Amino acid sequence: MKYEFVTDQAAEGQRIDACIRRFLPELPARTAQESFARRDVKLDGKRVKPDVRVAAGQKVELFCMEQTAPMVDVVYEDSDVLLINKRAGISVEPDEKGGVTLSELAHKHVLKADPAACAPKACHRLDNQTCGLIMFAKNPRAEAILTRAFKERCMDKRYICLVRGMMKPPSATCHAYLRKDAKAARVAIHDSQVPGSRPIITEYETLESGAISRLLVHLVTGRTHQIRAHMAALGHPLLGDDVYGDRAFNRQQKVQGRLCLCAARLTIDTDGQLPQLDGRTFEIKCPF
Repeated sequence: MKYEFVTDQAAEGQRIDACIRRFLPELPARTAQESFARRDVKLDGKRVKPDVRVAAGQKVELFCMEQTAPMVDVVYEDSDVLLINKRAGISVEPDEKGGVTLSELAHKHVLKADPAACAPKACHRLDNQTCGLIMFAKNPRAEAILTRAFKERCMDKRYICLVRGMMKPPSATCHAYLRKDAKAARVAIHDSQVPGSRPIITEYETLESGAISRLLVHLVTGRTHQIRAHMAALGHPLLGDDVYGDRAFNRQQKVQGRLCLCAARLTIDTDGQLPQLDGRTFEIKCPF
């Protein structure tokens, strides 16, 4: 089977293996690795290794031996909603990194059953490098109900993450203030309120303790990069986080570019407006 695409400006300077993950999210990582091993990946007609950097406007060709996995990993679906297990490395909506988005794949998925289906709308967000459960609405009524429920914190979302070091205490409810820097695409955590900051509350429970600890995290508030930035501010950055974390430790653990954060559990409450979902808990197996 052959895949091909032309890189865009957002791909300028990226490694070709990362570029393939962005443009061909339906392609299993193992399949791409095997194609590189067989020297079956070409850039402008020349066979290349996975660490080659691409430029905008170049043609990428990949030849593989097997069929691809389903476009999206569907956890639950009915006439109102589509619940997807998002893999890390794909953005929910278009961003500066380019590539195919999860929203586009969700639309392709529903079109297979109904060629006239509207594009599903994401009712909340996950970062590009965060994996796990994300809910899409398949019609305007469901979108309004679910968006309001997420905004008003009626949904119970639980995350699993790996952090550096042992948590003391092993469980806690942590309060702080988060200030977003949109230009830098990052946030800062403060112990007291500063201009432009918003209060945050992060609850955690230690599941496994050690040099690398596994935590179950509940976001009482849900701000941009809250778990990543708050845990780093507490002295326990997430494994694989090169923005807020410990790059040297990530290199030592061989997890560069692989953020260990998963939206693993979702309990739904729509106050009876979507009764088929109320009280249901969906849970996925964490990939790390």
